[in-house]
Amino acid sequence: MSLRITPGNSYPLGATVEAAGVNFCIYSQHATGIDLLLYASPEAPYPEHTIHLHPNYHRSFNYWHAFVKGIRAGQVYAYRATGPYAPERGHRFDPAKVLLDPYGRAVVGQSLYDRQAACYPGENSPHALRNVVVDLAVYDWEGDIPLDIPYSRTVIYELHVGGFTKNPNSGGSA
Repeated sequence: MSLRITPGNSYPLGATVEAAGVNFCIYSQHATGIDLLLYASPEAPYPEHTIHLHPNYHRSFNYWHAFVKGIRAGQVYAYRATGPYAPERGHRFDPAKVLLDPYGRAVVGQSLYDRQAACYPGENSPHALRNVVVDLAVYDWEGDIPLDIPYSRTVIYELHVGGFTKNPNSGGSA
């Protein structure tokens, strides 16, 4: 399969199905390079195509993006990122590692996943989780609808379950 790649758009984040193909967008402030990996199937050990995103064409501020013409929902994908390796500054880029799209809608590869391959330096593609492009326009929500609560009445709360249940006031067990 011959791929046609254009710069794409920096919005929305994730993989977005459009009429002619799929727009991919990911945020990374410190990456110096991003590769989009396209797999032939969830079980394929290595990508069928690697698309190198050029910073002059596929980057807008800290957003890396590309439009891949002709692909559809069901495409299996992941990323690789290059950048500084400076743990003291929170940077641990390893260009050999396959990375999930944090904005992805679906994940495959659970039967192949090996956490040890992810933890140690070096190639992990045969044992990495991957994303799948999902077309939200055809997703069956099974009657589920948005709550339609205005943001002025919305409370967003983050709960760390481990810490919460260790507290004797939580009703959980220590």
